[in-house]
Amino acid sequence: MSAPESIPWHRLRAVLVHTYTALGVVLALLMVHMSYAGEVEIVLWLFLAAMIIDGSDGFMARRYRVKEVTPGFDGALLDNIVDYITYAFAPMVLLWSTGFLPDGWLGGVVASVPLLASCFQFCRSDAKTDDHFFLGFPSYWNIAAFYLIVLGAGVATTTTVLLVLTVLVFVPIKYVYPSQTETAWWLTMSLTTVWLGLYAVILVQYPSPSLWLIALSGGYVVYYSALSLRLTLKRRSQHNDSADLAEAQEHHL
Repeated sequence: MSAPESIPWHRLRAVLVHTYTALGVVLALLMVHMSYAGEVEIVLWLFLAAMIIDGSDGFMARRYRVKEVTPGFDGALLDNIVDYITYAFAPMVLLWSTGFLPDGWLGGVVASVPLLASCFQFCRSDAKTDDHFFLGFPSYWNIAAFYLIVLGAGVATTTTVLLVLTVLVFVPIKYVYPSQTETAWWLTMSLTTVWLGLYAVILVQYPSPSLWLIALSGGYVVYYSALSLRLTLKRRSQHNDSADLAEAQEHHL
């Protein structure tokens, strides 16, 4: 088959990858609708589906070189739009509509704070660093909502967690990008896969999930946070050492 004849197939594959990513907005619509219908379990399953799409579309985009094949279409922007709606907006709707936030206008204020912080983060040019990290808490509000719900957290606890995580959005810790951060890639991806499986098992048991399963899945959160903090401190140390060396060389000259 000649190159000109193969181009349409390459373009079709790229379009299908973009379409796959865009399905996230459909899931988000269902999340919001089901939240107001009180179908908490269904919304949590939709969160899982959205995470699977988000975790796999990047592999396909790189495999099929969609950026080269469809240069006029901004797949990164599409990904950010979908991520904001499914990872930030929909989780706040779920928590507010199901009574995990304060009643009335105060609940709306609490729900708005993470959304405003995420608006800032998603618009930062360095939100995803050149060495493949997220800078600041990466708006994993869907994961926070999952744990708050399966643990049956009270209004005060939920509010406190959301406010603390909002502050962390602005703290310059470099969080691991599971599918792209090179350090401990195989271990991180393996544990991520296990965590997704545990998420599903916990949902099967919902509304009375096993606490030890929740704790086991929480071990991944601890691993992720610890690895992110360790790598942040390591890179800062390396940067400081490089700066000190450069300064010493400058004084020597």
